Amino acid sequence: MSTVQDDTDKFFIHKAVEADLPELVDFLAKLALHVAGAPSLNLKKKERSRLMNVMRDSLSDPDKLIIVAAAPDDSPIGMGYLYISRNQGIWEQAEETESKSAFIDDVWVEPDFRNMGIFSAIIRELVEFAELNDVHELFLEYALSNTEAAAVWTRLGFNPTGVRAAAFTKTVQGLLTKRQ
Repeated sequence: MSTVQDDTDKFFIHKAVEADLPELVDFLAKLALHVAGAPSLNLKKKERSRLMNVMRDSLSDPDKLIIVAAAPDDSPIGMGYLYISRNQGIWEQAEETESKSAFIDDVWVEPDFRNMGIFSAIIRELVEFAELNDVHELFLEYALSNTEAAAVWTRLGFNPTGVRAAAFTKTVQGLLTKRQ
């Protein structure tokens, strides 16, 4: 993938490299806090290290792509992350079938740089990567409370297809124990 310069010269898009990782980890933290509606916090050293390792491993994984949007001075101002999942068909078929889907895991654009086309440029690169890898279906998650995300993803053709529920293991275990 080559570097893509935006027509406005206000930003450019490139595949992430190791030097981008500290800022990308900060973006992940900002995204998580934004979704949770929580005030700004600093990551604990152990969590920062864990995320750095996860992101570093993703850089060399052929089924993952991390895109960086950078300002003209090369400072990161946004990111996008996609990974491909392979599933074998479960129905009786004449030949083996592998189904590929891709999960858009994290997209972030710094607030001061929004409404400049950066989000669309990031998504364009992620979708191109998915298409080059014969992926025909994209998935993503966003918090129900994030109406901004819901509106953007709906405009791009994403529609809710189910409900994903979450619970802490200890909560479920405790409730199961009470029922016995």
